[in-house]
Amino acid sequence: MTGRETSRWAYPAALLVLMLLAGGCARHQSNAAFVTNTASAKPSEFFQTPSDRLATLAMRNNLNALYRLMDKLYQRNPREWRKTGHANRSEAARAVQQAIEQGQPLAGLAGREDIAALNYALGPDFSGDRVGAFIYAIGSMLVTAHGGRTEFYLTDMIDAQFVHNAARNIEKATWMLTSRRDAGGQPLLLSNEISEQARNLSFAVEFGKIVARLDLLTDVLDERYRRIGVSYAQGLLFINFLPVQ
Repeated sequence: MTGRETSRWAYPAALLVLMLLAGGCARHQSNAAFVTNTASAKPSEFFQTPSDRLATLAMRNNLNALYRLMDKLYQRNPREWRKTGHANRSEAARAVQQAIEQGQPLAGLAGREDIAALNYALGPDFSGDRVGAFIYAIGSMLVTAHGGRTEFYLTDMIDAQFVHNAARNIEKATWMLTSRRDAGGQPLLLSNEISEQARNLSFAVEFGKIVARLDLLTDVLDERYRRIGVSYAQGLLFINFLPVQ
């Protein structure tokens, strides 16, 4: 192979290696990435398409929304975080967040994740921290629906149907949260409130934002893969030859 041929293949090969490293090493976003929208651009973003970046931002914002909901649920249901043995609700919330982001099981769920954990967390036989279990179940379901990742690159594929299913599951989880009662007829968890004393629909609003982001991502993914097929067909139709130098 001549020097010219070697240089011709060197740069694409190096680019491919960097793409694989970016996709393989950065499986999950760091905790700091979930805190602010002003984070500096990372070199790995070079390997993200617009839809990859959208999926990454949507995941970050959806998990942030879950953490806000967890804090609000802990405030309305302080007995739940006290079941964990942590010194305060911030420590209890941090343990749930780490379990979601690091793909670890949550204590009290006996290894259950996503849908199985959701049914168990709001079931009559569960005696642990319902708030933590409920939020963990939704968070792990979101990660599972996105292929087990929270950050996405050119080499990643997200199944639009799974994302769509996750949105519908969250709608059902919202209904479960407001409708499930204990043996005495009291809500398992206090959330939305409409009464003469107060009107609080912030939980429904936050869940609605998560569902909206998931539905938007579903449409974007469907269009992305449809355009791949359309572009290929256009290439055949108009006989676009590839450049040779």
